[in-house]
Amino acid sequence: MQWETVIGLEVHLQLATQSKIFSGSATTFGAAPNTQASAVDLAMPGMLPVLNEKAVRYAVMFGLGIGAEIGMRSVFDRKNYFYPDLPKGYQISQFHDPIVGRGEFEIPLEDGTTRTIGITRAHLEEDAGKSLHEDFHGQTGIDLNRAGTPLLEIVTEPEIRSAAEAVAYLKSLHSLVTYLGISDGNMAQGSMRCDINLSLRPAGTTELGTRTEIKNVNSFRFVEKAIRHEIARQTDILEDGGRIVQETRLYDAERDETRSMRSKEVANDYRYFPEPDLLPVVIDAAYVAGIRAELPELPNARRERFVRQFGLSAYDAMVLSDNRELADYFEAVVDACSDAKMAANWVQVELLGQLNRSETALTDSPVAAADLGGLLQRILDGSISGKIAKQVFEAMWQGEGSADAIIEARSLKQVSDSGALEAMVDEVIAANPAQVEQYLAADGARRKKLLGFFVGQVMKSSRGQANPPLVNQLLAAKLGERNTDR
Repeated sequence: MQWETVIGLEVHLQLATQSKIFSGSATTFGAAPNTQASAVDLAMPGMLPVLNEKAVRYAVMFGLGIGAEIGMRSVFDRKNYFYPDLPKGYQISQFHDPIVGRGEFEIPLEDGTTRTIGITRAHLEEDAGKSLHEDFHGQTGIDLNRAGTPLLEIVTEPEIRSAAEAVAYLKSLHSLVTYLGISDGNMAQGSMRCDINLSLRPAGTTELGTRTEIKNVNSFRFVEKAIRHEIARQTDILEDGGRIVQETRLYDAERDETRSMRSKEVANDYRYFPEPDLLPVVIDAAYVAGIRAELPELPNARRERFVRQFGLSAYDAMVLSDNRELADYFEAVVDACSDAKMAANWVQVELLGQLNRSETALTDSPVAAADLGGLLQRILDGSISGKIAKQVFEAMWQGEGSADAIIEARSLKQVSDSGALEAMVDEVIAANPAQVEQYLAADGARRKKLLGFFVGQVMKSSRGQANPPLVNQLLAAKLGERNTDR
């Protein structure tokens, strides 16, 4: 039987506020355990929550970014459950009346097409603490630094159909929230965590199958692997005549498998009721309009502009607009050299390649955008060849100075003097009579290949500094004269 995969994702996004959602405690990552937990976070008697306005602002920014309904009146609820790292014995969340309602999110796929994924809702809530198992033999430690950190939980409709689409959605979501500046999206630090709801149904049917939920997957690669494994597991069960049990599972990256964690709770298990210590959050049209006016150009709009304004391919525009810092860098290079296609090529190949090899973040790149643009300008004005430019770029990366300083210090300026080049061409032709005869006797592709041989010899003679187009022109003329004389 052919099976159709049905996936819905729940993303827990840590918002980039300086303090927690209901207290003034800091949210800095990596602090010593339990040093950023106030009496409010610890649920001490008599402590009352006070809502962080910036968390509300960031949630509205997200909603506007996906064209969603904004909840002009939203309500906080208590979600009741017991866990050692949940001090109150309940989590303050939003259930019936979230801050962000239905919306749509368009994602680009690798084949150049796009898909629109429905967003069911996005609601504000507080994070729980963290249970620590590694450093305690036979015991569990509790770190409450994370308790009360503001989260935006973003829930999709069950409209994702493959692991590849799920990863494309998460990457696009990461791009959006970092463009907006509402989260750093750092999955390794838990700023963006994903729960995967997955079921199978016979292809061509509409009734949903029994789903399992895979909790807290924290990398794009692990999301893809967890989905692939769970699809295979459910397929084997169904084709053997078994049935899927609704449950919560964990993904074990070391074994590349999902394993059962607990039976799946339903909403009734949490006994939701309105949070009595917080009033409903009421915002007005002026508040929303003010936030809308401050929104930056978003990834999809920027991608479309790169195609329209710079003539880039859809793929190049997608790569260069995916990350706000990279898009800004690229545009600064274009401003400095005025050749968008050359800038796109150098940023994607040379710059990103060097960043990956050296495991360096773009923000720490030793080559500034204006300096890279200056290097490309030297290619465009004929001062150096593209080959020499790669040597100059490497020297710039090592901190040897600007392109002009390196070109001057190393005497790398391209030889464009026709007299000097003509003498080199004559020497190469005289030194290779056999190849000259082969060239004159050849035609088509063979002649083009032999011309490349002569160009290579001239470049070698000039230590790579000869102007390639001029060399080609002179060689074609000189060899053409030989052909006429025969």
